[in-house]
Amino acid sequence: MGKRIFPGRYTADHEGEIVIFIIGMRVNKWWAIHKWGPVFKSMPPMIRELFINQEHGCLSMETFWGLRSTLVVQYWRSTEDLLSYAKGQKHLTSWEHFNKKAGNNDAVGIYHETYVVPKGQYESIYGYMPKFGLARVSGHKAITPSLNSARRLKA
Repeated sequence: MGKRIFPGRYTADHEGEIVIFIIGMRVNKWWAIHKWGPVFKSMPPMIRELFINQEHGCLSMETFWGLRSTLVVQYWRSTEDLLSYAKGQKHLTSWEHFNKKAGNNDAVGIYHETYVVPKGQYESIYGYMPKFGLARVSGHKAITPSLNSARRLKA
């Protein structure tokens, strides 16, 4: 049984700033598993830690898989929380392990992007979806006639 689908249209019921962190990897050379394997294996322990220890400030995340790439979209309470986690032991250990095993090679690509989105500078629409993305973080509310435009959907 999957997640509950909410019929109709909704918007995230979020107030305030949100930090969106996108991180992932791309396999450039399939045959070089000894180079990209360590990168692939380094992420699950950090994701597990963030789910177990919510005091780190990661509010929610969505994970996507492609033929060559992975992408994780994380929603953080603040930039300070994200930077604090990046300086923490689990992340530093994984980063050190990555650099020893696979750093500076062209078999795997890694990336991340960070967006600090101020209050009122985002909008969201979910049609016939389970709670997803920002709505999974903060809940959602039905889009009523008074909210039925992108300008009015902004927090």
